[in-house]
This record gives sequence, structure tokens and C-alpha cells, in this order.
Amino acid sequence: MRIIFLFGNAFSSLMRQKRRSIITIISLAWAVACFLLLMSSSQGFDAALRDAFHAVGQDLILMYGGQTSEQKGGMRAGRNIVIEERDVEKIREAVSMVGTISPEIMETVTVVYGSKEKDYTARAVKPEYHRIRNIHITSGRWINAEDGRNARRVVVLGASVAKELFGKRSVSGEEILIHGIRFTVIGQLQAKVQIANYNTPDNECIFVPYDTLRLFRNTRYPNYIVWSPLAPSVREEAMRQVRTVMAGIHRFSPTDEKAVGMIAFNQYVSIIDGVSIAFNALMFFIGTITLAIGAIGLANIMFTSVIERTHEIGIMKAVGARRRDIRHQFLLEAVLIVMVGGIIGVLLAYLAAASVGSLPAFGAMLGEELSKTHGRIYFNITVDSVAVSLSILFLVGIIAGMIPAIRASRLDPVRALHYE
Repeated sequence: MRIIFLFGNAFSSLMRQKRRSIITIISLAWAVACFLLLMSSSQGFDAALRDAFHAVGQDLILMYGGQTSEQKGGMRAGRNIVIEERDVEKIREAVSMVGTISPEIMETVTVVYGSKEKDYTARAVKPEYHRIRNIHITSGRWINAEDGRNARRVVVLGASVAKELFGKRSVSGEEILIHGIRFTVIGQLQAKVQIANYNTPDNECIFVPYDTLRLFRNTRYPNYIVWSPLAPSVREEAMRQVRTVMAGIHRFSPTDEKAVGMIAFNQYVSIIDGVSIAFNALMFFIGTITLAIGAIGLANIMFTSVIERTHEIGIMKAVGARRRDIRHQFLLEAVLIVMVGGIIGVLLAYLAAASVGSLPAFGAMLGEELSKTHGRIYFNITVDSVAVSLSILFLVGIIAGMIPAIRASRLDPVRALHYE
């Protein structure tokens, strides 16, 4: 009953100072809403950044020929190592830790459709390639094993290529000329937002079966062999075993890392982590400062209230109120303001997030139309961010309310009664 009585008194006191209470509640609500939106934007940025990075491939490892730096079995150092198509099968057979593997040749080709003519990068690959490179089809289909065995003249278009050649029309079944040879379009890639890449972005490439490229050139020597391990935990061991197999095939030392180059794109995740952590920390700092400013406003209001109610405090003490009663009275007033401000702030944040939805980010590199749906920062107010914001608000609010409450409880009743 005593708690209910104290809350009732606190509520009555706030109602007597409606304008001041409302302004304080609004300032705290604004602080909470800003904090939640800042944290939501930082989480959205983190998700967009990681999606844009991983678009290059799922645990992609890029292997290419290099130059020996060690002597081996009478072979001199400085010998060029050229990777071959046959290496793919030998690696697949010898290294069980390799999940998916494909040779890749990149060739600049001239594409003609009707009156349109332009040079694009053609990537000749095996059917497994799409699993390594996070490739998704938005219409039609991807290259299959039959296409390779029969060297079919089929092609899959990147999103930007399809848009440039066909606009918004369906591409499946259409025919284009590549170096004067007729190819049938069998599919179109889903637009990719890429911040990690090698050579040309996938949106600006066309993809043909590896064996079909023999129409244009010798396919014995690919530019790269791309592969991914069975699991991230075996990545380093898989790379070591692949190098050992390549050393046996091409007769170089298994410890010679310059003979065959390997780039594991996941080694750059630490850079993404650093950028993300720094951005999240900055948003958290700004949000906390915003909450602290709201708490300072609360403290000022409570100090003003103590000064204005000094005579009232004197009367309360004269009729037997104890120090803790006075302290609890003013502290509960601060808590009520914080509670109402926090609830309103959370509602405002949800309303603002729902209204805005998302903001453009990395999708701008795809052009104005695709940026509306790709690579955007989405606002998602999470339960964790709400809990953190309210916890910080209550902490700084109680601290801000405690100091004036302590001051009020320590007032001398005689001097307080004579205060004008």
C-alpha cells in the first residue's frame, strides 16, 4: 500500500507540472527513438556489408599459377607453373576436404544482339561453379552437365548484361552472337551487390559451358581453378593438401607457396569485422550520448522541482516524513517520467522504422532501378536493442533522478518552511 501511495503522490506531483513533465517525457522518448534507430541502422549496415562481401563466393578459394622460389629434384627455382584443366580432377580425387571445384577461363568477347554490339567478359565454367560463387538464377536455368558434355552453345547472362541487351524483357530462349557464333540464352543471374571481386563483376559477365569455349580457344590452361572446402574448419588443411597434390603434378616443393598462388577470400573477413565493429561502436556511442543528454534534461527538471517545492518538503518533514520518504517520492517521479518516455520512444522507433523501411547503401553501384531492391540498409528494431536502450535509459535516469532526490531529503525542515 505504501508503494501505491508513493506512486500516487508522484503521479499527482507530475500532473501539477504538466507542461514540464510532457517536455521531459518527449525529450526522453526522442532519445530512446534515436538510440534504437541508430542501432537498427548499424545492424542493417552490418548485414548489407556482409552480404555484399560474401556475394563473391561461399568460402571461395582462387588458385592460379605462379613461379617456383625453391629448387626441387634438380629443377631450378624461378620456373613458371601453369595450372591445367586436368589438375581439377586430380585434386577432386586426392583431396577429400575439397567440397566443390571448377576450372575457369575468362575471355573478352564481342556480343551482338540485333543492332546492339558490345564487348563483355565471358566466363567458361563447369556446372558446379554456381555453388562456389553464390550465383542465383532469376529466370531460366544454370549450365548443366549435358551442356558441357555436348558443348552446347548456350549462355547465361549477368543482370547488367541482360538489362543492356534486352531491357525488361524475358531473356530465356533469345539468341545472341558471340564472336559471330549463335548462342541461345538459357538464363539470367539474379543481380549481385559485390564489394569483393576478381576481374569483372558477375553482373557484367556472361557464362558459358567450359567445353563450349573450345569454339574460340584452347581450354587446356584455365586462368584459375576456383574451389571451396567442405567446411571452414578444414580450410587451411585443405589448402595444404591441394598444394601438395599440385606439387606432385608439377614437380615443385610442397612448401613453395609462390609456385601456386591461393587466395582465400575469407581471410579478408577480419577487415569486414573491423569496419562493422567500428561503425557499430560509433552508433552506440552517439546513441548513448543522446540518452545521456535526455537524462541531463531530466536532472535539471528534477532540481528545479526540488527548488520550487522546498516549502512543500518542509511541511512534509514537519508532519513526520522521513528522509527516505522524501527521497523515494522524487525518485519515483523520475522513474515515472523515464518509464513513460521509454515506452513512447520505443513506439516512435517502431513507427519510424516501419515508415522508412530501408535506405540505399551498396545497391547504388547497380544503378538507380536495382538500388531500390538490392544492397539496402533495412531497419529492424530487435528485442536486444530495445532492452539495451531501456536499460541505459533507466540507469542514467535513476542516476539523474537520485541526485535531486537526495538533495531534497537532506533539506533542513526549519529552513525549508521559511523558504520563499
